[in-house]
Amino acid sequence: MAETINSATYQAALETSRKLEEDLLKNPKKYRVLTGDRPTGRLHIGHYFGSLQNRVRLSKLGVPTMILIADYQVLTDHDAYQEISQNTKQLVIDYIAAGIEPGENVIIYPHSYIPEANQLMVPFLTLVSNAELSRNPTVKEEIQAAGITNVNAGMYTYPVHQAVDILFCKGNVVPAGKDQLPHIEMARTIASRFNKKFCTDAGKEPVFPLPQVLLSKTPSIMGLDGTQKMSKSRGNAIMLCATEDETAKLIKKAKTDGERLITYDPVNRPEVANLLQLISLCTGEEPAAVAARIGEGGGGMLKSTLTEALNETLKPLREKRALLEKDPAYIQDVLRDGVKRARSIAEKTLEEVRSVMNMSI
Repeated sequence: MAETINSATYQAALETSRKLEEDLLKNPKKYRVLTGDRPTGRLHIGHYFGSLQNRVRLSKLGVPTMILIADYQVLTDHDAYQEISQNTKQLVIDYIAAGIEPGENVIIYPHSYIPEANQLMVPFLTLVSNAELSRNPTVKEEIQAAGITNVNAGMYTYPVHQAVDILFCKGNVVPAGKDQLPHIEMARTIASRFNKKFCTDAGKEPVFPLPQVLLSKTPSIMGLDGTQKMSKSRGNAIMLCATEDETAKLIKKAKTDGERLITYDPVNRPEVANLLQLISLCTGEEPAAVAARIGEGGGGMLKSTLTEALNETLKPLREKRALLEKDPAYIQDVLRDGVKRARSIAEKTLEEVRSVMNMSI
């Protein structure tokens, strides 16, 4: 695997993603989406525009969707294990409030509750080398971002566990950003090597599909500081659970610049451009058109425009969220049902794996 994601690799991924998007619209039942989040805290508007809206869209198209809560993976680079249970439930609340509907087509579950899936970790680890794990650029970036000096083995095997998450349910579509391409490539490598090693005998069909990435069309959303990706840990995020007043106060502190005329110039005015992009995501206007509308209104008008647009966009979500907060029994039912159905899928896959590996008893 390459040290970085080169231009040719990314362009090839874009073309594959474009064709995949076209076929998803025509043949939604041909695919199974695997997506999810780590329960390190509540979700923010970067998650909403970057992934939640797309999950809602895909599930409503009729694409079978598995939404994973990656609780084990929190242990690789976080010490906040005391909050995992509460964060898991908050994720479910955010998902449903955003428009995701658990049911026949959508399964929500934490992977720590799917032992049959996690049993795939051992055979998968035999299919990759230490060198491949050490070279993974996404892992390197995550180690650096978390400021970890004593790296545990779980961090290095993170891409293999992610392959488990994708392949146990035979997920063949993974919505992701550019930075996740090395992880999806690792899952493809493991699936290919498994099939080649264990499924070449006559009459044996490949067990695992080769997952494809569906690249996000949403531009990267920077935090309110305008210089780093939006993140709760960096203190530059607006959480979905924030009130209208809290949202207004946070946006007031957002970084802009000293020029009164508002223009859309991502290269020379990244902070202003980021706020214009957020307004664009709320209203559907082009960022340049938003800038022209604000004109000489300056940073004050830019921030008040964003506050109004964002609060209006999130109003239905926040109202639904408030109702869900009062119904913990329903949230628990969603998780229990998700676990039951995910385990059923995992059991069938594990049976297939044991069979082709000649381990059936």
